[in-house]
Amino acid sequence: MMPPMTPMTPLIDPEAELDFATCERARFARDPAFDGVFFIAVKSTGIYCRPVCPARQPLTRNVRYFPSAAAAEAAGFRPCLRCRPETAPHSPAWNGTRATVDRALRLIEQGALDEAGVEALASRLGLGARHLTRLFRRYLDTTPLAAARTARIQRAKRLIDTTNLGMTEIALAAGFGSVRSFNAAFQQVYRSPPGGLKRRGMR
Repeated sequence: MMPPMTPMTPLIDPEAELDFATCERARFARDPAFDGVFFIAVKSTGIYCRPVCPARQPLTRNVRYFPSAAAAEAAGFRPCLRCRPETAPHSPAWNGTRATVDRALRLIEQGALDEAGVEALASRLGLGARHLTRLFRRYLDTTPLAAARTARIQRAKRLIDTTNLGMTEIALAAGFGSVRSFNAAFQQVYRSPPGGLKRRGMR
């Protein structure tokens, strides 16, 4: 078992690659200070979790770490239905240090890419689309479009869990252009249609 975290353990530097040893200590301690800082992907199950997930700890050889939910999904992992990655807070390491990407993520969460493209989002931030994409690659290991897709799925998953809205209403409220694309996204990410998640309530 990994040694417990101590108050002197530093947070992960958002400019550096994820440090495996630091992530391991945070995972075994289920340290809430790292919730939203990174995500844990389990190769044996194909699921990714938050550091605070109450599920049984996987073997180290089966673990990968990602700096964002979108990066984990792009690698083929699906969200845990127990710790619900869509409810993870934004990394505290971003606050005030990566203002451009942080603002872009907030705009994406608000639906900035649901009806407009990356060029329009970048223009709102005062930079070009290529540069914005480079920033996302550098700090989140993903792209603005992939982040927007994950944001839509996460909005929809929260609505599934917390409301009694019909699936069509949820799809539109979450920013999907059609119920078909909504169903396809959930099937790809969760390996289940959205209605199935409403009934299951656990992974």
